[in-house]
Amino acid sequence: AVETLKTFEKKDSRVKSAAATNLSFLYYLENELAQATDYADLAVNSDRYNPAALTNKGNTVFANGDYEKAAEFYKESLRNDSSCTEALYNLGLSYKKLNRMDEALDCFLKLHAILRNNAQVLHQIANIYEVMEDPNQAIEWLMQLISVVPTDPRVLSKLGKLYDNEGDKSQAFHYYYESYRHFPSNIEVIEWLGAYYID
Repeated sequence: AVETLKTFEKKDSRVKSAAATNLSFLYYLENELAQATDYADLAVNSDRYNPAALTNKGNTVFANGDYEKAAEFYKESLRNDSSCTEALYNLGLSYKKLNRMDEALDCFLKLHAILRNNAQVLHQIANIYEVMEDPNQAIEWLMQLISVVPTDPRVLSKLGKLYDNEGDKSQAFHYYYESYRHFPSNIEVIEWLGAYYID
């Protein structure tokens, strides 16, 4: 794939930008950040209005820990294409890293309106509500998530933990037991169930 894409480097700017965007993404997936950054720069310089190129550039900056600058690239990508869901998702992640939870939540709620039953988006919304110490909202979003991925043991144990924190032992037991049924090797879940049976 890399060899094929490199043959397009000499073409006109739009083709060059598309090839560089894909090369940047491939190097990013292979965790070769220096190469990914070089091709992201080439893609952006070839076509400043390419939302995928701007998103890739944001990803390389994000991977280097500069979340503020990454957010700027994602916002620019969204200005060029408001339907770029990758940029919106990653902008939400940037805001989470910057501890700007309200803005992160806004991004993920917008994404939820576009991608109704996306498990990753539902998980992010639930997680933000948990961080914001709103367990009832976190539980509500996790219940939606369970309707999409009913056998995910981590989500089930998270629901168990939240119900346990709220003092609802019977609901906590139900979700911890379901988590154990799907993945019987989680020590935390086994410990909780053991303590529950002792009680």
